[in-house]
Amino acid sequence: MSKPSGGLEGLAVLVTGGGTGIGRACAAQLAADGAAVTICGRTASKLEDSAKRIEGAAGHGGSVQVIVADVTNEEEVRAAVGKAAEPTGRLDGCVANAGGGGGMGPYHTLDTEEFLRVLHLNVLGTMLCVKHTVPLLVAAGGGSFVGMSSIAGHLPHPYFGAYCVGKAGIEEMMRNAADEFGQSRVRFNAIRPGFIATEIMEGGPRDSETYASYIQNTPMADVGQPEDVGQLARFLIGPESRWITGTCINVDGGHHLRRGPNFGPFIEPALGKEVMAGKLPG
Repeated sequence: MSKPSGGLEGLAVLVTGGGTGIGRACAAQLAADGAAVTICGRTASKLEDSAKRIEGAAGHGGSVQVIVADVTNEEEVRAAVGKAAEPTGRLDGCVANAGGGGGMGPYHTLDTEEFLRVLHLNVLGTMLCVKHTVPLLVAAGGGSFVGMSSIAGHLPHPYFGAYCVGKAGIEEMMRNAADEFGQSRVRFNAIRPGFIATEIMEGGPRDSETYASYIQNTPMADVGQPEDVGQLARFLIGPESRWITGTCINVDGGHHLRRGPNFGPFIEPALGKEVMAGKLPG
């Protein structure tokens, strides 16, 4: 994390998916510079652990509170937004970080219910955050909303299924919302993380072809850290970015300059070459 410098004193910000990884790093950076941060997620124990870590990094009057909420549940999103406004009586920003993938494979093999689950988590979850934060951001005289996309939202990631589609949807949502609510001084931007060292990444073996393809296609030949994303989120929430809206910014070590990762070697052993090429499973 960069050295706390303040500048967010008095601002209240909601961070979804704040119990781990990128969400926790975003919340920590915001609290370090003085924001009253509310983190939400589905698991209370993870949120409480995250809050303890964030409290240790808080500065300039920054604080953190937690609320259990599933971003695909509208009433729970409504409650989380209301909770986020309690410390100051207003809401100034939201980092809609909650999301995820699943159900990877060629499209003709994908499970429909799993595809919809991933779309709901990413697209619907972000939309509900927009829906319920906008009135408060407008009432505050303006604010900043940050959607969490991915390098997979604009660079082909074969066999990623609904994840790529969901992240692309978030980007278009941010562009449309930026146009709709610019008149009310509410800004919308998206962050595109590349390969980031989170808990999810640890599930993939470092000696695999897939991992190697990430490194080979990243000009800086390494993986990013959650704090790299958190620092950009803090900038986009803060007043320094007051004239930036409707953008999608890569945090990927230059990965977007090349090609997406190769997950073929990871999936092919289970499906076979013919299925990977488009034939139905036997």
